[in-house]
Amino acid sequence: MELQIIDYLIILVYFLFSIGIALYYSKRAGKSTDEFFLSGRNLPWYLAGLSMVATTFAADTPLAVTELVAKNGIAGNWVWWNFAFGGLLTVFFFAKLWRRAGIMTEVEFAEIRYSGKPARFLRGFRAIYLGLFMNIIIMGWVNKAMTSILRGMFGIPESEVIFYVFACMLLVAFYSALSGLWGVVVTDAFQFVIAMVGTIILAALVVNSSEIGGIAGMQEKLPPFVFDFFPHIKDAASIGGAFALTIATFLAYVGIIWWASWYPGAEPGGGGYVAQRMMSAKDEKHSLFATLFFQIAHYAIRPWPWVLVGLASLILYPQLSVDEKGMGYIYAMNDFLPVGLKGLLVAAFFAAYMSTIATQLNWGTSYLINDFYRRFIKKNDEEKHYVFASRVMTMILMVISIVVTLFINRISGAWEFIMEAGAGVGLVLILRWFWWRINAWSEISAMITPFVLLPFLRYYEIVFPITLFYLVSITTVVWVVVTFLTKPTDEKVLISFYRKIHPGGILWKKISSNLPEVKSDSGFFAMFVNWLFGVILVYSILFGTGSLLFGNYTELFIYMGAAIISIFIIYKNLSALGWKTVIK
Repeated sequence: MELQIIDYLIILVYFLFSIGIALYYSKRAGKSTDEFFLSGRNLPWYLAGLSMVATTFAADTPLAVTELVAKNGIAGNWVWWNFAFGGLLTVFFFAKLWRRAGIMTEVEFAEIRYSGKPARFLRGFRAIYLGLFMNIIIMGWVNKAMTSILRGMFGIPESEVIFYVFACMLLVAFYSALSGLWGVVVTDAFQFVIAMVGTIILAALVVNSSEIGGIAGMQEKLPPFVFDFFPHIKDAASIGGAFALTIATFLAYVGIIWWASWYPGAEPGGGGYVAQRMMSAKDEKHSLFATLFFQIAHYAIRPWPWVLVGLASLILYPQLSVDEKGMGYIYAMNDFLPVGLKGLLVAAFFAAYMSTIATQLNWGTSYLINDFYRRFIKKNDEEKHYVFASRVMTMILMVISIVVTLFINRISGAWEFIMEAGAGVGLVLILRWFWWRINAWSEISAMITPFVLLPFLRYYEIVFPITLFYLVSITTVVWVVVTFLTKPTDEKVLISFYRKIHPGGILWKKISSNLPEVKSDSGFFAMFVNWLFGVILVYSILFGTGSLLFGNYTELFIYMGAAIISIFIIYKNLSALGWKTVIK
């Protein structure tokens, strides 16, 4: 890709603006770890929600969607669209609880919910396991994707490209360490706007080019199955052509992954940087609406510019091999963007990369400092000391992730491993809020069991996602047995937890019956209805937008009708929360 002076100026302005935001918020972030990691718990819903969306828009996301569409048509996106079920569960059942908990990190939850040495061990173990081990794998695959993008854009030799990524990551680590979550979130919002504007412009230019001939030309040149929104469910022997799944694979995606497997950004019950944003919100209402906005923007609005370029790449670059399909996005940028807009799209890719890495650095550091260093190594020091330690740890994580990048060969292999490693723990993460009998050993056993099982599944050549059936089933049996064989959480801790969180429900009766003065949450049926219609809302907007783009106006009418009904029902159920206090 050849860039002109104006392209370089646009990229330079983008970097300078990002650094300027970091410098502006650096003094505020230095006040305390609460400011550094949670923005003083004062984020409005729209900033918290935008930050969640920006974080999940990694540099490789447009390429990944392009690859899915080029291989399997629009329906290929169900491999990630299925997570909306779990995301909406977080919105209506868990967002308010996370904000109510008043903790700094998800990992800290262990010691307000469980008791004794197992609780302390779980907190320290998860701080290292998630903040270091899982985090560097995630950053490693994002870095790996960025190396592929830079090679495709600029033809940088493979032996040199890692140094360019290192330089970019050094910049991200600098502004993350300097500005804390305030800088990360505000920069996220700016970067997300840049990224979306760039991808929309590219989609418009490519689709309306003479080679494609608009939507109508695209529909003439491609087989009908690529425009299907839903996969075909068939026997294994009959798969071919349209995106088709075996019954077992379909059940794994739609019936298991979203509630049973830990996955960054789609943790059952909320967690990770999503929980961090929920806990950073001004109050419970802002937490709920931030998460709802995230789900709608993430699944229903953002994907379509990428999908359109993916469809166009089938026509423009039919010679690309299966493994090269994602690079069709880069080639489209090179072939269709005029001077100036190339710089904007390059800036958009840097924005996507930087927003993801900045969040991972801040989130991982929060675990390692708040839940390990501060909890077990250096207790009761001044806040300035912990802020300084956080800034140092941010830089250390950056270096480690670069090293890990050198050893990641296949990006899809990394995310498959993460889903397998977290298979079975999801139900524990959900039930720990609503069942008093869950204890620290429940979580510990659920986290360890998949690692014990995976070598055996590899030996018998059982592949993803079929591995999930074995992992989830056996892990669930193990943690349930362990739960009843080990001591319950100390009653004093359970009472303290219930007074603070008061989640309600029949599974807390043993504790709540002794606390008549505590007003327990109720309305679980209404929350379930909100979840159901939230799912309908997200998918209706998603497929309604697609129907509008492709001129299917009958389907558009049906989807938009379903969306309007869903909004009305959710609005009615949530009106008691006071919308005006959130949206003002």
